[in-house]
Parts: sequence; structure tokens; C-alpha cells
Amino acid sequence: MELQKRPDHHHNLPEKKGQKRKLQQEEEEFQQQISLPPTGETRDALLSDINQHVSILLSTFSSKESDRASAKRATHALADLAKNEEIVNLIVEGGAIPALIKHLQSPPLPQNDSVPKLLPFEHEVEKGSAFALGLLAVKPEHQQLIVDNGAVKHLVDLLKRHKNGLTSRAINSLIRRAADAITNLAHENSSIKTRVRTEGGIPPLVHLLEFADTKVQRAAAGALRTLAFKNDENKNQIVECNALPTLILMLRSEDAAIHYEAVGVIGNLVHSSPNIKKEVILAGALQPVIGLLSSCCSESQREAALLLGQFAATDSDCKVHIVQRGAVRPLIDMLQSPDVQLKEMSAFALGRLAQDTHNQAGIAHTGGLMPLLKLLDSKNGSLQHNAAFALYGLAENEDNVPDFIRVGGIKRLQDGEFIIQATKDCVAKTLKRLEEKIHGRVLNHLLYLMRVSDKAFQRRVALALAHLCSADDQRKIFIDHNGLELLIGLLGSSCPKQQLDGAVALCKLANKAMALSPVDAAPPSPTPQVYLGEQYVNNATLSDVTFLVEGKRFYAHRICLLASSDAFRAMFDGGYREKDARDIEIPNIRWEVFELMMRFIYTGSVDVTLEIAQDLLRAADQYLLEGLKRLCEYTIAQDVSVESVSSMYELSEAFNAISLRHTCILFILEHFDKLSAMPGHSHLIQSTIPEIRNYFVKTLTKGNSNIQA
Repeated sequence: MELQKRPDHHHNLPEKKGQKRKLQQEEEEFQQQISLPPTGETRDALLSDINQHVSILLSTFSSKESDRASAKRATHALADLAKNEEIVNLIVEGGAIPALIKHLQSPPLPQNDSVPKLLPFEHEVEKGSAFALGLLAVKPEHQQLIVDNGAVKHLVDLLKRHKNGLTSRAINSLIRRAADAITNLAHENSSIKTRVRTEGGIPPLVHLLEFADTKVQRAAAGALRTLAFKNDENKNQIVECNALPTLILMLRSEDAAIHYEAVGVIGNLVHSSPNIKKEVILAGALQPVIGLLSSCCSESQREAALLLGQFAATDSDCKVHIVQRGAVRPLIDMLQSPDVQLKEMSAFALGRLAQDTHNQAGIAHTGGLMPLLKLLDSKNGSLQHNAAFALYGLAENEDNVPDFIRVGGIKRLQDGEFIIQATKDCVAKTLKRLEEKIHGRVLNHLLYLMRVSDKAFQRRVALALAHLCSADDQRKIFIDHNGLELLIGLLGSSCPKQQLDGAVALCKLANKAMALSPVDAAPPSPTPQVYLGEQYVNNATLSDVTFLVEGKRFYAHRICLLASSDAFRAMFDGGYREKDARDIEIPNIRWEVFELMMRFIYTGSVDVTLEIAQDLLRAADQYLLEGLKRLCEYTIAQDVSVESVSSMYELSEAFNAISLRHTCILFILEHFDKLSAMPGHSHLIQSTIPEIRNYFVKTLTKGNSNIQA
């Protein structure tokens, strides 16, 4: 039995934190000062200010030093304003986008300059424009407008500013701002991702991965990460540009920001791309990715765990290699992190690894079982599901079954509150998988543990087996190996939770042991015999005995009474005074009860109503009419409730109503939690324990047949 294949986890993730950059720490500080959109005079003043900066940009596209200085101030002013997202729309409204894009390129040099020279504020104006456009692109509604005005081509050209062999802080900063702008423009926008590729943006970005400046490396990797997400053509070109060797080297960087971006790029490259996944593994990514599980950067850990989960989906050999190279211990440690996403990704990876038989035992033996079970209590649906899927894999290995029981796993699986239906289905399949393992070697091991372990674990094994074992093994487990006494012992505990656990287990045991319970099954027909028939009921014809009931005569026939029960045979054949009497007084039975009893004797059947059932039961017991007793017990059993079960049980004891007694026992076990809140609950349980024991001994000894009198 296999769990339905889960979709790759990336489908439920945003594109990555690094893809929507706020362009360094100084910008993030501005973002913490979010304000309401400007209105009234404030809005008019801001718009006037913006229009002034735009006007300057439109009139200063020249190589003059004064124009370049003015353009630099204008781009920086617009960038500062754009750091507040509430003002971004106003900047766009003021026409800043075309003006900023114009300054992404260098202005023409004067025609009389025959010797090329550096522009005033070389690279600074372009950097400011790229910076401002990147901030405007944070809002998706402005991305296409920026692209339609021709920004992509100019940004790609800026990525190549170092090609003349010169590098400087200004060039490095410019390239970084251009890469960041591309990242924000392409964020969750498939058509712009494609546009960047067609404008030739991928090769220079791949080349920048080897740039000396680490900030440029990070910016280039961040852009590639965004471009690779859910875009197969971009992925293929990144790989064709030979990015993998450099990215894998970056995984080993001690700079957390570097390896975080690198693992993010690789993660997006391999997502839903089996061929690229194989290339990445062959290129040597496995060990450095496993190494990132121990990184001080939780984001890198998270990405590494997700990537290992994707690697593990390729083939069984890869699953084994990941475990052999030391991934299990750090993944298990991550399960206990306070970071929810970190736990989610590690559970995802372990779930994939746990689909291999050898890994299953290793994960459990290394201590993975309990942390995964604890995650079932999470209120995060995705985390809960990943944990459930991992546990489903672990349950396939029969060596893990005792461990599931040892740590209380069966109880957690049964009692968990699961958020999504897929998780509920997965847990149900896990329990079914465990149930299918309870035979042969596994069962013998559990029986051994139930015999030699401490009392608490013995009880835990008995509880689990009550839920998981087959009906064919119940006698072996609970009679021959004393499992029943362990469950009965829980009922007698002073701990309410242990009592409830014992009751639930016994109820499950009873349901398995019986084909039908007395409450659900109509009582069997009385022993076939010849009846005189309805027409002779209270008929004087051929009557040879008369009963006096409440002062009225009831005509009967000795032959019919003698055939009905030992009580009447003793009355008429024994030494009682009624033997020769013509009239026999019945002092303790009401007329309607007596008449119904006689009708049963004459016909073999009767409709027993709830109103008369208890009095009729008393009469049937007095006159040893077992068939009528069963009918009465069946009727009374339909009315057993939390409020009445105690009195019903006493009734069954008073009149030896075995079927009713068994019904009460099963009701007590099934509704134990509700009964525990009722007065006298403890006394009721203690008084029924001997009969509960007798009931199960008889039931389990005789197999699945119902126990009748």
C-alpha cells in the first residue's frame, strides 16, 4: 500500500525571501516606518516634490558635471521616497519611471571630445536609477510598466560594466543594484523572467557568480534564483552557462549569505526538473548541501533540507546515500527547532528519505520517531502533514513497530486532531500499515516485551495490540499471554486517563471479537417446539387448569405449560400443592404481564414493549422462560443510556439476564468518558470488573461468537 504521491513542496511556497530584496539593511530600516498613504496637502506637496525631481531628470541627460550632479541628487531623492511603499504609487503617478530608465544608460559625450574620458559621477547616476526602479518594482502592479519602458535591456547592460577590466566600489555597487532591480522586476512574473532571458540577462548573471565582490555574488545569485523559479527555459540556460560548478563551490562558503543564495538557486533549478536534479547530484552537490544542515543560518538549513527532500525523490540509491553521508542526525535536530518552517522542511526531507526500507530503521533508531510524533500536535497543517507522511514511511519497517508502541505512537496517531483531509488519510494508512505488521516475528517480539518489560510498557503493548491485532490472535495475546489482565488492571487504576484508555481498548477488543453485539442483533428464536396456537390463549375449551390473576380467571392447558419450562413441570409433576389444584392463584404478577407471558407460551412469540419489558423479564425469570427473557432483554437493551446503565446492570444481576448484562458492560466501556462524570461512576466500574473479566474470557475463548446464557 503506497501513499498517493505528494506534490512537490515548492508549489506551496513563495518564491524565496531573497528574491524580493529590500536592497540592503538601510532600506529595511525605512520599511519599518510604514505610514498611511498621503492625503490632502501632504499628498500635493509630495507630488510637487516628485514632479520637480522628474523634471530635473528629464532635463539633465547630458555629460555636464552640473547636470550629472543634479541627476544624481534626483535619483537618490526618488529612491529615498520609494523606500516607503505608501509613496510608491505617487512616484509612478508623477512620471518617474521613464525618467529613471533614461538615466540607466550613460549620456552621450560631447562631439568635440575625441579622447574618451570618465563621466562626472561615473556610475553613480545609473546606480541611483537602478536602485529607485528596484524599489518601485517591489509592487507587482508597476513591474510591467517598468519593463515596457525598456528597463530590462539597460539593466542587463549595467551587469556588464566591469567588462572593460576595471572594477571599483562604484562599479560593484552599480552591478549589485542592477541585479537587485532584475530580481524585483521578475518576482512572480513569468513573462518578465522570460524577457530577461531573451534580453541576454542570464549569461552575465552567471558570470557574476565568480565576481570578487561577495555582495555582487549574492545579488547575482538572488537574481538567478528568481529567474529559475518555475521557468524551464531559464533553468536550462543557467545550467548551459555552466553555473553549477560555481554554485556548488558557493555552497561551501563560510559566508552565510553566499551559501543561502546558492542553495536557493540550486533548489529552484532542480524543482520539477529531474534531468537537472541528476546533473546537480553528479556535479557533487550532495555533501555540501548536507553540510548546510548544520549551518548557523536557519534559512540555509531550511533550503538545504528542502533540497535534500527533492534529491531523495530521484531514486532509492540517492535516498540511501543521503543517509550514509550523515543527513539524518541534523535533520532530526531540526525537528525540534522553534522555527516552524525549519521543522516543516526537515520533516519533508525525512518523509522522502523514509520511503526507503533501510532508512526507515535508521531514522527511528537515531531518535526521529518521537519528534515526528510531537509534530502531529502542531496547528500548522503543512508541518503536520509532512510529519504524518514521514511516520507513514517509518511504519513500513516491522523493526519500528515496537518503537512506535514504546513511545506512545499508536495513541498519538489515534487521538490526533488533524487539520487537512490528506493528513487524516495518511494517518489512517499508517495505522493500517502498523496493523498489518502485527503477526509472526513482530507479534512474538511484542508478546515477549509484554512479558518481560516494566508494568507501564506492558500495559502500553496490551493497549496497542487491542487496537491493532487481528481477531484470530486475540486469544493468544489476551488469554494465553495475560494481556486481558493488563487491560483490566487499567480499569481498576486510580488514574482517570488510564481507566479511559483501558475501557477504549476493551471496547475495541470486544468489537473485533464479536460478529454482532447483542444490542445490534435480534435474539435467536427459541428452541423449536409445538405450540397450541393463538386460539387457545385464555380459552376455556379443553382447559384443565385455571389461574387467578388480580381476581380474574385465566384458562390454561397443562400440556402446553409442561412443555414450556422446568418451572411449570415442577409445579405440576412435583410435590407442590398446585399439582392437583384446579385454580392456582398468582399473587405477584399483573394481569397484562401474565397474559403476555402465557401468549408467548402458546405461540412462541410476542411483541414486548419497553413499558412492560422489566415486569415481563421478572415473570420470565420466575417461570424459567429463557426465550421470553431474551426478548425482554433485547427490548430493555434498546433503552440503555448513560443515566440508566447502572440500574439496568443491577436489573441484569437480579434476574440473571446475561444478554442484558453483556449489553451493559459493552455500553459502559463504549461510553466510559461520559460515565466518568456521573455520580457513582467509580462504584459502578469496580462492581462490574469481575463480570467484565468473565465476559472477555468467555468471548475470547470461544472466538467471535456471542456469549448467551
